Amino acid sequence: MSTRILPAVGDADAARSVTTLLSQLPDAEPAAPLGDSTSLLDTLARLAAESLDELPEVVLVHERIGPVPALELIREVALRFPAVGVVLVTSDAGPAHYSAAMDSGARGLVALPLSYEELAQRVQAAAGWSVGVRRHLGTGPEVFTGPGGTVVAVTGAKGGVGTTVTAVQLALAAAASGHTVALADLDLQSGDVASYLDVQFRRSIVDLTTIQDISPRVLQDALYNHDSGLALLLAPGEGERGEDVSDRVVRQTISALRHRFEVVIIDCGTHMNSANAAAVEMADRTLLITTPDVIAVRAAKRMVRLWDRLQVRKAEETITVINRFTRNTEIQPPLVEKITATKVARIVIPANFKELQAVVDAGRLQDLEAKSTVKQALWGLAGDLGLVKSAEAASKQGRFKGDRGSVGTRRGRTK
Repeated sequence: MSTRILPAVGDADAARSVTTLLSQLPDAEPAAPLGDSTSLLDTLARLAAESLDELPEVVLVHERIGPVPALELIREVALRFPAVGVVLVTSDAGPAHYSAAMDSGARGLVALPLSYEELAQRVQAAAGWSVGVRRHLGTGPEVFTGPGGTVVAVTGAKGGVGTTVTAVQLALAAAASGHTVALADLDLQSGDVASYLDVQFRRSIVDLTTIQDISPRVLQDALYNHDSGLALLLAPGEGERGEDVSDRVVRQTISALRHRFEVVIIDCGTHMNSANAAAVEMADRTLLITTPDVIAVRAAKRMVRLWDRLQVRKAEETITVINRFTRNTEIQPPLVEKITATKVARIVIPANFKELQAVVDAGRLQDLEAKSTVKQALWGLAGDLGLVKSAEAASKQGRFKGDRGSVGTRRGRTK
């Protein structure tokens, strides 16, 4: 049987060297090298969605892969695709680095400069391990084998545009339809998810900063199980402690959440730092919330350009959601789409703060009435994003029936 090998190599010269040696291995089917971590994860997710058997037996990760560091990338691949054997190619083959690679989930390490014999040995061992795992998974249906849950990052163009309300309602919609849902607050200095959902909980994401390997089991201690069915990972009560949350912590946390929940909603706030930039980069979908006014739309454009400079998200991969929309506003969705170069969501959120005021003041956003046009638009948006199950399945939960946008605003017209 042939061994399918998927190399991930960021450097062009190294890619040619790796490809040449892989092509010489017996019974090997090397794929074309992927140049960055995002391409690798997207490719594996696409293959896993088709079938476990479509995944390559071996993934080769070069130390100069980016933008996600090699060890972090290996950890995520091992967590999301446990039937794939990962081999690290590195110039540092010392005991400490070897131990770190094994702790991250690698099945082997190949030293640079590459040796045919060593590469063949490590690839063969990883492939054998992969085949054995797949044989086991074939008889164990409860073992996690897929690409994981859907991660949606929600970011505001500026303060006060409704980022947290949007994130909370999307999470509630997904949970009401029967999904397992986590809502993470990465607005690290001024997160308000706890205030909006009437939660008093002392643990937060800061409690994960001292843990080297954040697994789903370790993550459980930092989560708050809300009455609405949401699992909450809260921002710290003391804003200055948010500086302790690194991009490493965020990457491991999101990987663990994705492993455990079907839908993960992340409130990234409006201020970019390395932590929520990592969330935007890792998300399957990123929503940029704006209001239809000049200041907010300009801020949205700046945010999109910032993401592009940081190489965390392209404009065409971003979905802009227009909040507080009225039919007579001068700034219509096509203009926002043109200015930001993003895709504007089909459903826009109507301006009707009176519906929200009572539940916001009470800190009970989960109690927003089903007849609320704001709620119906946001839950309709959740449907458009694929975050809810069918209406028939959802109605059995007793909390979703009649809420999917029967009165929603869609691109400037009211139904």
